[in-house]
Amino acid sequence: MTALTFDHLSFTWPDGSVALDELSGAFSAGRTGLIGRNGSGKTTLLRLAVGELTPTSGQISATGTVAYLPQHLTLDTGTRVAELLGVATPLDAVRAIEAGDADPARFDEIGDNWDIEAKAHAALAEAGLPPGTLERSIGELSGGEAMLVALAGIRLRGAAITLLDEPTNNLDRDARQLVYQMVRAWRGALVVVSHDVELLELMDNTAELYGNELTTISGPYSQWRAWLDAEQDAARQAEVDARKALAKEKRQRIEAETKLARRARYANTDYENKRRPRVVMKLRAREAQVSAGRLRGEVQQKEDEARRQLDAAERRVREDPSVRIDLPDPGVAKSRRIAELGDDYRSWIVQGPERVALTGPNGAGKTLLLQALATAPGQQPEADPSAAVRAASTLYTDRIGYLPQRIDGLDEAASVLEVVRAAAPGTPDSELTNRLARFLLRGDTAHRPVSSLSGGERFRVALARLLLADPPPQLLVLDEPTNNLDLDTVDQLLDALRAYRGAVLVVSHDEAFLRSFAPDLVLELRDGALTERPTG
Repeated sequence: MTALTFDHLSFTWPDGSVALDELSGAFSAGRTGLIGRNGSGKTTLLRLAVGELTPTSGQISATGTVAYLPQHLTLDTGTRVAELLGVATPLDAVRAIEAGDADPARFDEIGDNWDIEAKAHAALAEAGLPPGTLERSIGELSGGEAMLVALAGIRLRGAAITLLDEPTNNLDRDARQLVYQMVRAWRGALVVVSHDVELLELMDNTAELYGNELTTISGPYSQWRAWLDAEQDAARQAEVDARKALAKEKRQRIEAETKLARRARYANTDYENKRRPRVVMKLRAREAQVSAGRLRGEVQQKEDEARRQLDAAERRVREDPSVRIDLPDPGVAKSRRIAELGDDYRSWIVQGPERVALTGPNGAGKTLLLQALATAPGQQPEADPSAAVRAASTLYTDRIGYLPQRIDGLDEAASVLEVVRAAAPGTPDSELTNRLARFLLRGDTAHRPVSSLSGGERFRVALARLLLADPPPQLLVLDEPTNNLDLDTVDQLLDALRAYRGAVLVVSHDEAFLRSFAPDLVLELRDGALTERPTG
């Protein structure tokens, strides 16, 4: 059964850049993992499906109500959890009636939801959140907790079709397991955009958006990966065979041309020596011209067909561009003290080009610690679970590059080039443009407004602004840097961090990333205290 159908769907941004062009395809009932490289149009497709964007042309049809969880919850910190959960109106009405309000409008707001508070607590419990969460505001939650609340709200509303964009971003190990449990038990059609391989393994189908085509196979990510590997092996062999066939047809054309030239020389010699009557020689010349033209046409046609076959084979072979991140040398000596991380009991010195990983559950205060280090070293923190840790931690450099967990500090109206130029005002635009191309922000993309970018593109803009800063940072502070990145770009980021000659402090719940990052020091923040954990 088909849940969502796209028929010749096109979307062009106001600046003229094309996001989708004549895309046709469908998502079936059940669970579908939607994958593709950053910038391929996955998020744009979801926003079109839910009605946030209007197609330039083409049609979308759905078999029922559509719910959407975006990858960035850009909510006011004062927003109540009940609002994000989608129960604020009936919940407030029930409480008002219990307090003596007899306004008939209150009863209309409740409808059949007299047990809405119990349902809300059950939904929060399923998401691993305590009952008291319902009375809190979004500003009191971590990014991961806010995502869990939003996901619980979608589950509670029970839409026929649900679209999730990177739902496990910012979630710790336990929270991810809760999401996996929700997905396993999901009712209705579910489409998930994610780079989380473990989540993608829970899918019934895998759909890839590549080259403006939607290709769907039955099975989870591992089966799609096996299919793609086999298809690319076949494509590369087809390219080799087609190249050989073209070379053969070229040789045959050259041999044919050589033979025709030899015949022409013999005919000219006969004509000049008048070996046969002129009428006969003219007749034979015309016949030879017709025969030569036919032969040339045949061999050229075969060569053209071989060339078309090669072009088709080459298009099947993927040679996707990769982000190339070349970090500048910040000039950090091995003996240079960069930062000190500590609590009431112990401290650790970050020295020279050291790699440090900071782990811990959602809500422990990891992001607050990074913010304090990056924006206001030495400032006394407000009361929170990480207050003692923040008070005991400090920096010994003012050259800090901070990449926040939520990429919401970019000027939405500014172009990509303008955003990066602000961090490196002394660098010529021509050089910045060349460097942006290494982040796959090339051509017209460099002049597009930030508001039109995908999540992965926004991340690359933020990363470029950080890494192209002049002077280069001596300490990189990265909060969940793999969010919204495709797997190839994660590999490129890891290569760059390994070669970076400054200090790096990373917060991440991505265990595969942390293993490859190979930190020199791993600290866990839990219950307001830091603990050193084994590396490796």
